[in-house]
Amino acid sequence: MRVKCKAQAAGSGETGDIDMLLELERELWSQGYSAIAGVDEVGRGCLFGDVVAGAVILPPGLVIEGVNDSKKLSEKKRNELYDIISREAIAWSVAHVDAATVDEINIKQAARLAMRMAVEGLNVRADYLLVDAERVDSPLPQQAIVKGDATSQSIAAASIMAKVTRDRLCLGEWEARYPDYGIAIHKGYATKLHRDRLLEYGASPLHRRTFLKKLLGEVEV
Repeated sequence: MRVKCKAQAAGSGETGDIDMLLELERELWSQGYSAIAGVDEVGRGCLFGDVVAGAVILPPGLVIEGVNDSKKLSEKKRNELYDIISREAIAWSVAHVDAATVDEINIKQAARLAMRMAVEGLNVRADYLLVDAERVDSPLPQQAIVKGDATSQSIAAASIMAKVTRDRLCLGEWEARYPDYGIAIHKGYATKLHRDRLLEYGASPLHRRTFLKKLLGEVEV
């Protein structure tokens, strides 16, 4: 895996996916923005656990080969890229909103809250936000990009940071606390295994009650 740190102008030789993933950033760099934060969240569709958001500011012109929508990458690749992004980024941040808050304010608002918290957690102030299919509650100028994690390197980097952070919770702390549910296997999503374990054991304190009532009404919540 190579990391290219030299700034390159559009048309300077970058082709294919890398060129596409920097198109939005290059336009903003040309307008004078230098601290563009990509913002994304993971865990929106899970029955269990936090929704986690990431915000990443990459240096202008930086190309990290292999960065893409985190869902399209292997676990090994995501972990490799997590280390590179955390090392090369100007600033990065992740934020969590727990299951109880998801139940209280709904998943859309919880995801937006996590995104705002991630942006506010950056130790360098962003001057522009590129957000995956959502708007952050922030006065900063921003764009909501549909399928942004497959369109913008900054958003894809945020997706990777959030995904790896949440997966590590699933594999470590959450699996250890609630070993009966197979969290390390399905990461909290509504797989058959997860549904079967819910039918057998009922809901844990970290399950999203509103999700269970909608999808698994037969489970005692």
